[in-house]
Amino acid sequence: MKRLLASALCAASLLCAQTRLAPRPAAAQRPKLVVMIVVDQFRYDYLTRFRAEFTGGLKRLLDRGAVFTNAHYEHAPTVTAVGHSIVLSGAMPANSGIIGNEWLDRATGKQVTSVSDDSVDLLGVEGKKGASPHRLLVSTVGDELKMSGRAPAKVVGVSIKDRSAILPAGRMADGAYWFDKPSGRFVSSTWYFKQFPEWAAKFNDRKVVEKFKDGGSFDKTAEGKAGNDIVELFAEAAVEGENLGANGGTDVLAMSFSANDTVGHAKGPDSPEVHEITLHTDKVLARFFDFVDKRVGLSNTLFVLTADHGVAPMPEVMQSRRMPGGRMTEGAVLDAISRALNDRYGEAKWIAGKSAYAPYLDHKLIADSKLDLEEVQHTAAQAVRAVPHIARVFTREELRRGLAQSDMVGRRVQNGFFYQRASDLVIVAEPYWLFEKIGTSHGTPWNYDSHVPIVFMGARVKPGRYHGSAAVVDIAPTLSMLLDVEVPSGASGRVLTEMLAQ
Repeated sequence: MKRLLASALCAASLLCAQTRLAPRPAAAQRPKLVVMIVVDQFRYDYLTRFRAEFTGGLKRLLDRGAVFTNAHYEHAPTVTAVGHSIVLSGAMPANSGIIGNEWLDRATGKQVTSVSDDSVDLLGVEGKKGASPHRLLVSTVGDELKMSGRAPAKVVGVSIKDRSAILPAGRMADGAYWFDKPSGRFVSSTWYFKQFPEWAAKFNDRKVVEKFKDGGSFDKTAEGKAGNDIVELFAEAAVEGENLGANGGTDVLAMSFSANDTVGHAKGPDSPEVHEITLHTDKVLARFFDFVDKRVGLSNTLFVLTADHGVAPMPEVMQSRRMPGGRMTEGAVLDAISRALNDRYGEAKWIAGKSAYAPYLDHKLIADSKLDLEEVQHTAAQAVRAVPHIARVFTREELRRGLAQSDMVGRRVQNGFFYQRASDLVIVAEPYWLFEKIGTSHGTPWNYDSHVPIVFMGARVKPGRYHGSAAVVDIAPTLSMLLDVEVPSGASGRVLTEMLAQ
């Protein structure tokens, strides 16, 4: 009897010990503040190339964070709006509906951006139309926090670009703020509130950004290194104004640094200017971390760093290395399509719009001409395939039926496909070939555009370098688990369990 009792007590003790080893996240373990940091056009290799020179925020993240060295975007096109829509939704364009920075809205026949919205007004300056997340069809981590019914959660997005502030914050955000270059003021829209918040108006009235003014206007200010300083200063004001980290639950601040993208496009990833702005970003992040430490406490804050896409090297640099690459014109593709369709079906304006260099054919014209849409798409695709340095061409109908090849390129193009908003052709140039006349760009499924940092830093995160495959769509499910809320509706990633501390 005593042996049975002892065995029962031992089993019970073992069960209790096992239970203690894997607790559910308690309220006390959840961070008071989540800071999602996106650096626009920030290749992963910047962390390794410049690491010895980091002394501030990037050094802290690399020393104290969980660093995923093999993290990628698994979609195309790899552009700003799509990347920012993914970071806190975990949703591919195929689910989110955010297929590019801009596209042709077939319902209205108008070119639209990912966040343009004529139904709302701009706040912070007079007489302009606003922007909103109304085209985002899925929830974000911030939305799920708000819908969880727990303690109040505030969600705020901040950036120079409207899409970079709006899309990570989600549809239920308490505010998204971006920079209006003509006025030098941060603005928002009536999607979020009827009246511009007093704290944000005071920030503008104090003319904090005046000292960064370059050449009599704010254009160069927003696009140069000072653009990141401006975002950091406004983020501090947002933390104070919205009392982020002290509202009783978990708050979310999504901040995006856009200046890196402007410099990168103009000068390329191998330039001294990109080197310089990367080191400057390190210093800007150090200031923000120090601010958060004093205001909220680093032990109460979970930081996540990533980028919205990478970038291609300058073709001229690649040629000097005896590597592939060069320049072609967007017109070469569009003209080839027009010639082929004119020759086969008669003279007409067959192209109604485009998203970057992806064409939207005039479906009404095709129907009125009693032509088969799929055949017309095929004719256009064949013409583009004959253009030098085109690697792949996918038609809208082929992608609708899931006929893309199952390799990396085909998989990423398929993940970026949303039928109702898609162009008629998706075109992929050969690696290192660009459509730009000058500078460099991004947008392809190739690894130089998809490979970005993912770094988590904070409580319950085990610092180290993790070399297994990871994807940016994994950030949202991982945050949802740490915050003990529902995974966002369109998320397709996994929980990064390897970085979790016991």
